[in-house]
Amino acid sequence: MGTQAASLNELDKTFIAEQKIFFIASCSGKEVNLSPRGYDCFRVIGDNEAIFLDYAGSGNRTARDIENDGEVTVVFCSFGPKPQILRLFCKGETIDRSDESCRSLFDPGDLRGMRRFVKLHIYCVEHSCGMSVPLYEFKEERKTIKNWCAKDADNGKVDEYIADHTIPVDLSEYRWK
Repeated sequence: MGTQAASLNELDKTFIAEQKIFFIASCSGKEVNLSPRGYDCFRVIGDNEAIFLDYAGSGNRTARDIENDGEVTVVFCSFGPKPQILRLFCKGETIDRSDESCRSLFDPGDLRGMRRFVKLHIYCVEHSCGMSVPLYEFKEERKTIKNWCAKDADNGKVDEYIADHTIPVDLSEYRWK
């Protein structure tokens, strides 16, 4: 049986820091978007707040949903010997990538190629057992995005990619490309 809390506790924060992957779901009245995220890009900054790096990618759905007052759910789950699932129910806020207070939370090398920061205002924390989650061993991070960003960030190609692959925030303009 799952339990709910109004905020993160120290065990939750430790669990989050140990995970190599998380999933973020968002919705603002259209389809629900669900994306896996890797890298060391998630920081808990308080009992009810977290920030993650939003790297260049194929769309802009999480930001679109946030800007349209949508909901965000983040899921961490253990694939190791001790099962656990942790869900964070949130309202999101997009923050420009130039924000120095956010930039200071991350390694400067990890900031290359990022689109923005996403701040999460956590209003509910849910724990469940995770007994059905399979056991997997972490092998290594994929280096593809970070290598591409390191190579093309300085010549403007990452910014060009972000501009060309961003789903409009205004849902009335939303259409598949």
